[in-house]
Amino acid sequence: MLTAVAFLTVVGRGRTPDGHTFKWFPVVGAGIGALLAGVWWAASELWSPALAAAIVVATDLAVTGLIHLDGLADSADGLLPHLDRERRLRVMRQPDVGAFALGVVPVVLLLRWAALADAAGTATDLSLIAIWCASRTLVATIPALVPYARSEGLATALLGGASPWLGLWLLPCAVGLAVSEGAAGAVAIPVAVAASAAVVLFARHRLGGYTGDVLGAIVLVSETAALAVLALPS
Repeated sequence: MLTAVAFLTVVGRGRTPDGHTFKWFPVVGAGIGALLAGVWWAASELWSPALAAAIVVATDLAVTGLIHLDGLADSADGLLPHLDRERRLRVMRQPDVGAFALGVVPVVLLLRWAALADAAGTATDLSLIAIWCASRTLVATIPALVPYARSEGLATALLGGASPWLGLWLLPCAVGLAVSEGAAGAVAIPVAVAASAAVVLFARHRLGGYTGDVLGAIVLVSETAALAVLALPS
């Protein structure tokens, strides 16, 4: 579990991930969601929904060390331009940020902020726990179903722990959201899964599989999609 905490957050950095790390992703995701739920509750008591939502988004970035945001940026720069496969993989390894990342990253962050602000009056704290658990569950499940696009990379050490059975964590997430949020909650996790599938299929078409950056992008895309569903007017 400690390696999953170190991999997904800024706590305990320096630990080397192994084949068991993926198995703890859903639990760590739920823990991050619980922390953010507490921040959301406290911030909402003190400030407007808009400012409280901004604080939650900033806290999430701080707790995760922007690792998923970096994956989103690299995925945008590698997947969206017209390049051949090898060039895409090289671009995704470069530390600089291109025009596609500069377009995609602010839009996703803005959508997360707006969705949280709109959902503040109706969504419960449980929603963040379920959504953050679901996003990490997807990341731990996808490598068991889709080929890895590189011969080596950051995700290589974790691959042995990926399993389609980890996807069963999505069930309590979906049930919890349906019970707490009603109709919007009932479809939030399916929408998150669909959004993740779209990213995976696009990456497989462009790269032949996924990379660690693609998995990072999936975390943010799936969460944002679910949050947008919760923000729908009742």
